[in-house]
Amino acid sequence: MPTDEFQHLRERGLTQESVYRGDVVKVRVDTVALPNGEIFNREIVEHPGSVAIVALTPDEQLVMVRQFRYAIGRVTLELPAGTCAFGETPETTARRELREEVGCDAGNLQELGEFYVAPGYGTEVIRLFLATDLKDFGAVSPDSDEFLEPARLSLDEAMTMVRDGRIVDAKSIIGLFKLVDMRRGVA
Repeated sequence: MPTDEFQHLRERGLTQESVYRGDVVKVRVDTVALPNGEIFNREIVEHPGSVAIVALTPDEQLVMVRQFRYAIGRVTLELPAGTCAFGETPETTARRELREEVGCDAGNLQELGEFYVAPGYGTEVIRLFLATDLKDFGAVSPDSDEFLEPARLSLDEAMTMVRDGRIVDAKSIIGLFKLVDMRRGVA
C-alpha cells in the first residue's frame, strides 16, 4: 500500500463481489475497512474509460453533437465522445469517434488531460482531446444505437449555452472551460 501524507484517509479493500456484468459496465460490491476500523460496503461501477473531443474547424467553429439521452429524457448538445474499445488507445478512440459522430479526421490531436466522472462510486476516466486541422467532412456513421446530428457553433455561443443551462453535459462543460483557459494562456 502506498505511503503518503494522506495515509490516514485510505480505505482497505477486504472482499469483492460481482453483481452485474453488462456490455459496457460492471457493478461490484466491495467490503472495505474504513480508516476508523469500521467495515462498510462500497458499490462500484467499473467502466473501461472514454474520450471526449473538443473539435475545432479551421474557421474556429466547435463541432458538437446533438443526441437524445434516454437516462435523462432529453436531447443534449455534447462534445463528440465515446467509450474505449478493448485494447484501443485513447487517441485511436478519439479519432474513431470523430469519424463516426461528425464525419471528419483531425490533422492534430492533443491530449488536454483526464478526469474521473464520479470517483465516489465509479472507475470511468475520460481523456479529453483537442482536435484541430479537421478535414474530410463526410457522412457520419454512428453506432447502430446512436441517433445524432453534428452541430457547429462558436466558442462564445457554446459558453453562453453552458451559462444559461442549455449545455448540461459535464464532460462538455469541462472541455469547453479547458479551451477557454487555453485561449487565455492559463492551461
